[in-house]
Amino acid sequence: QVHLAESGGGLVQAGGSLRLSCTASGDIFNIYYMGWFRQVPGRERQFVATISRSGGDAAYADSVKGRLTISRDNAKNTLYLQMDSLKPEDTAVYYCAADLSARWLAPRRTYEYTYWGQGTQVTVSS
Repeated sequence: QVHLAESGGGLVQAGGSLRLSCTASGDIFNIYYMGWFRQVPGRERQFVATISRSGGDAAYADSVKGRLTISRDNAKNTLYLQMDSLKPEDTAVYYCAADLSARWLAPRRTYEYTYWGQGTQVTVSS
């Protein structure tokens, strides 16, 4: 089992920055790829970014390219999402996710991830 816990959400003005963190515990040695998703009420959970086990490969949703950056520190068992130039449409609950699969093919679907955190709210005011 893997437990994921997000932190770092909050309220920020448009154009501002936030950094989300996701700390993993449990069977962490077998975690392969990780990702960030976001969800607003009444809509499906949406892919944001994903990163390979080494951190050398990453992929992003078109809507966040150039503004959000995913990274990970395996020594600290922590995943990050640096969020810059935030827009009101970035407002959502952000979830981190992880899987034990042995291949990273830039997974963008929720069913490609087994473990999920509880989410952290990000609100961007205009």
